[in-house]
Amino acid sequence: MKIAILDDYQDAVRSLDSFSLLAGHDVKVFNSSTRGLGQLAIRLAPFDAVVLIRERTAFSAALLARLPNLRLIVQTGKVAGHIDVAAATACGVAIAEGVGSPVAPAELTWALIMAASRRIVPYANNLKDGLWQTASINPALNGLGNVLRGRTLAIWGYGKIGKMVAGYGRAFGMVVTVWGGAASLAAAAADGYQAAASREAFFEQADVLSLHLRLVEATCAIVTAADLARMKRTALFVNTSRAELVEAGALEAALPQGHPGWAALDVFASEPLSPDAALLRMPTVLATPHLGYVERDSYELYFEAAFRHLVNFAEGKPSGILNPAALTR
Repeated sequence: MKIAILDDYQDAVRSLDSFSLLAGHDVKVFNSSTRGLGQLAIRLAPFDAVVLIRERTAFSAALLARLPNLRLIVQTGKVAGHIDVAAATACGVAIAEGVGSPVAPAELTWALIMAASRRIVPYANNLKDGLWQTASINPALNGLGNVLRGRTLAIWGYGKIGKMVAGYGRAFGMVVTVWGGAASLAAAAADGYQAAASREAFFEQADVLSLHLRLVEATCAIVTAADLARMKRTALFVNTSRAELVEAGALEAALPQGHPGWAALDVFASEPLSPDAALLRMPTVLATPHLGYVERDSYELYFEAAFRHLVNFAEGKPSGILNPAALTR
């Protein structure tokens, strides 16, 4: 098969042990993204199969219609709205979903919470400039950091990742409170955590608030400007899930107003994030370039599953197919 692996920014895929599974196939790894529909269609026109690294490239109906040779899209992890599944099925393009792990994103979430709470990044950067124990040259931002023990960790979404982050909070002596659907609240209660008394109280009482929701139609823009306005001036808002969970523009407007006081973010509505993005200019924001799953163990897990789906498809034994109707087209 002629296979394209898209958006491997760090040229890491070829170094994975699992890459050997594709021996004998014609594989092209792309290290840069292209956004224009026309350019992307030209780039992908020759390929029978494409491997997507999470949601870095979207496959719309318009794009799929311009790829007559495409037979298979292999998704690392789960499909999350960036592929038009109905259009793919109509075009006879099968979609193979992969597997994932909560470990890396949960650990990154905690790393961001620790770093933001203790102001580690600005302290470290200023030290290189000869400034000792200086978090900011702006006196208003040069305050002390905070320990986590005794503070309230508010978690919205008690799935696999949220559950791990709650465990970290408990280990650090935090008061963990949870918000979400009935199933999430019941699971959290069974593990000994408390549900927030209300959505309003959830935002008002949080010292650290972390989102761990899947992005679906019902959760898009679920965090509103009114929610953020309820947060303390000292509170930290953390999002390692999806930027679209927050109402468009709400966080950019809220942070200069001081509610919440700080943010730690790994996800953005447009990625890669433009260097002139407003969030990157805010000294109260700690931003990382969507690193939640970007580490070697996760890559080996994601790509071994993806490459096995490719091999199985090439051998006439398709596996992990999200839209089996496409196989009969």
